[in-house]
Amino acid sequence: MLKKMDKNAERQRRHARVRRKVSGTPECPRLNVFRSNAHIHTQIIDDVNGKTLASCSSVELKLDHGGNIEAAKTVGKEIANRCKAINIDTVVFDRGGYIYHGRVKALAEAAREAGLKF
Repeated sequence: MLKKMDKNAERQRRHARVRRKVSGTPECPRLNVFRSNAHIHTQIIDDVNGKTLASCSSVELKLDHGGNIEAAKTVGKEIANRCKAINIDTVVFDRGGYIYHGRVKALAEAAREAGLKF
């Protein structure tokens, strides 16, 4: 009888599958999303050099409720502003194995509205 994996292990498998194809370069880095129950985190990553170019999270912004859609929108706008500050306008979106819905979708749409292209 097969043992069912927990949700996080399944997410990590999806993320690994997507990461085989999605990679960030210095010209077009990867926008990675991590979602927990209480907060949401993003990073702009150059996979060629193995460097994190920028990051933002609901913890860092000291939002009261970091695990809701409004917090995700705020983090999306802020990460786009930080990308503009370091002359990055195009990224590849890495949803981290999460479905493109709810907080992940809100973050992505807010980043696009703030001028980030992906």
